Amino acid sequence: MADRALLSLSPSPSFSSISDRIPPFHPSILSRSTILKTRLRRTIRQICQSELTAESRSLPRLKESLENPFIIKKILKVKEPSVWISALSVGLPSWLACAQVAVASETTQINAVYEIGELFELGIQLSYLLLLLALLGVGSFFVIRQVLVRRELDLSAKELQEQVRSGDASATELFELGAVMLRRKVYPAATKYLLQAIEKWDGDDQDLAQVYNALGVSYVRDGKLEKGITQFETAVKLQPGYVTAWNNLGDAYEKKKDLKSALKAFEEVLLFDPNNKVARPRRDTLKERVTMYKGVPVKSKER
Repeated sequence: MADRALLSLSPSPSFSSISDRIPPFHPSILSRSTILKTRLRRTIRQICQSELTAESRSLPRLKESLENPFIIKKILKVKEPSVWISALSVGLPSWLACAQVAVASETTQINAVYEIGELFELGIQLSYLLLLLALLGVGSFFVIRQVLVRRELDLSAKELQEQVRSGDASATELFELGAVMLRRKVYPAATKYLLQAIEKWDGDDQDLAQVYNALGVSYVRDGKLEKGITQFETAVKLQPGYVTAWNNLGDAYEKKKDLKSALKAFEEVLLFDPNNKVARPRRDTLKERVTMYKGVPVKSKER
């Protein structure tokens, strides 16, 4: 029984401990992977120690390099392009966007200026057109007026000529016909009818002075200067205050180069009409010419 008890207390082979089954440690039984891991750790440790040693040795050199201004300057020079490139890479999109906005703004401004220029040019063209229309209107007015006057003169001349042919024309009608021919610049006919009017004249001498003045104008315009001067002198004798005849006489003398007689005629005008706009400038000009050519100042009354 005791033997059985001992047998029962002894460990059964099936319930033996795991450690009893594991063989004792021996390096040869380590796996290959474990060996590789161990070697790798040792290698890494050696590399780290060598790097720390190199770093500890290079720290003083690095410190000296940083304290050297020439090396710092070189470093800065080397860094400049990278900084510039990075700044350019950052700012280029913004610059392009700004450029696009500026181009758009400039295009808008150009379009606005172009539109304003077109409006200004259109305004100028309209102004020229209105001015042209105004000139055409004024020109048309004068042309129409001349046509109407000419037509009126033609009708008057026709009626008066019919009366002259019938022998019923009076001195006044002959004078009117002569004046019409004078305005139509038919000087021989004007002279003819004015001479007939003088022959038939039975009215006032002051009115007859107008006939002589008209006859003098017809002679002068027809190139007969001496005969014209004679008619003007007759007119101012009949009517001494006849300013128009005095002006015509002064003009005729000036055309004849008789400056003193012309000056005298214009001064006579100023006796009756001191503010006459025709005689005063002509008188002043003739005084200068007479003084220059003759060297003798002309005495005249102050007007």
